[in-house]
Amino acid sequence: MTINADPQELAKFGELAHRWWDPESDFKPLHQINPLRLGWIQQLCPLAGKRALDVGCGGGILSDSMARVGAQVLGIDLSTKPLRVAELHAMEAGTEGVEYREIAVPVDAESQCQGLYARHRRSRVRDEHAAQGHA
Repeated sequence: MTINADPQELAKFGELAHRWWDPESDFKPLHQINPLRLGWIQQLCPLAGKRALDVGCGGGILSDSMARVGAQVLGIDLSTKPLRVAELHAMEAGTEGVEYREIAVPVDAESQCQGLYARHRRSRVRDEHAAQGHA
């Protein structure tokens, strides 16, 4: 399996992980747009009772929101510290229906799935050409 991630970017997000849930931190824009992202997803596919995969979930802001509207969510990322922050937040907030794992999605995952919604942070992708399926 090919993993298409930039180790420096993973390390950078790891160093910022302790501030992930602070709405006044470097993640303020993410907190601000999260209601829009959740609303857009809900328009495409109401989440209650559905299973959702959040690829590149980081500290779990979107994963947590999807779980709170009734989805069973699996958040995956390659950066350990943000995942631990996401797990801690879910425990402290009492969010049910969310699980986090440190795993990758193969670059060719779209060819293996009937439906895959994956968002990625372009800054964390090492080879954008491969990420777009042109490897």
